[in-house]
Amino acid sequence: MAKEMSGVLTALTTPFNADNEIDVPVLKAVVDRSINGGVDGIVAAGSTGEVGTMSHEERLQLVDVIIEHNAGRVPVIAQTGACSTAQAIKLTKAADKAGADVIMLVTPFYEPITIDETCRYIADVAEVTDLPIMLYNIPGATGVNLDPETVRKLATEIPNVKYIKDSSADYEQALRLIREHGDVIDTYIGWDVYLYSALVEGAKGILAGAGNVVPKELVRVTKLIKEGDLKTALDEWGKLYPVLDAMFRTAFIPAIKAGCALQGLDVGVPRQPLSPLSAEDTAVLKAALDGLK
Repeated sequence: MAKEMSGVLTALTTPFNADNEIDVPVLKAVVDRSINGGVDGIVAAGSTGEVGTMSHEERLQLVDVIIEHNAGRVPVIAQTGACSTAQAIKLTKAADKAGADVIMLVTPFYEPITIDETCRYIADVAEVTDLPIMLYNIPGATGVNLDPETVRKLATEIPNVKYIKDSSADYEQALRLIREHGDVIDTYIGWDVYLYSALVEGAKGILAGAGNVVPKELVRVTKLIKEGDLKTALDEWGKLYPVLDAMFRTAFIPAIKAGCALQGLDVGVPRQPLSPLSAEDTAVLKAALDGLK
């Protein structure tokens, strides 16, 4: 039986060592940091994890290590989307076999494809697994927006489409998903700075790269909202927001890695062509993190 999910899911960062290989010992520490911080689930091979820079073999390794080290503590969502249906199917079957709890599918992100082609891709991949499917809508990276009506169609026609991560940065679209289509699909917001307002509106949860950096703080705000203590939640959110804002105002993946280092967990630098966070932006992030203390 699939594990129930809600709350904070961390889009895990991927640490690389000096040889530019996945740093397995540090990856295990990354997993532990989020789980020890109280998050409700972890995501392997998402955008924050720099999946676009990885080979097929590295993606298999990443998911295997995360699932094995997690050891059933929280649900693991494996992002298996790819530029071809065939590769996405192979990755999905492997994640299913490895013990993933949910499959997350990003839309193919190279060739421009139509909504009909996108829906066929999702249906074809969903057919090879009984695991719940989380749609991953990130049109800034893929060029395809899964609008609320298309999402509803997918959720009603494909039995295991259960969730959507909406990283469209379109708050009106997110509200429509939450308020008009919550009867057929659970919405996770993938834009960290919308956490407070989206959860108050009824989003199922937040899928946040910031969970690598400030997991306990994200969990605290989320729990207060769930308990109905919106005043305290808003006060806590007011302290946390500058940290998220500092990361969203610059290059997000380098900011996550810099934030982890500032919190005492060195996860290395992003793979090129991304550059490490600039000294100026690191100073801004440090000041925001110091404000939490």
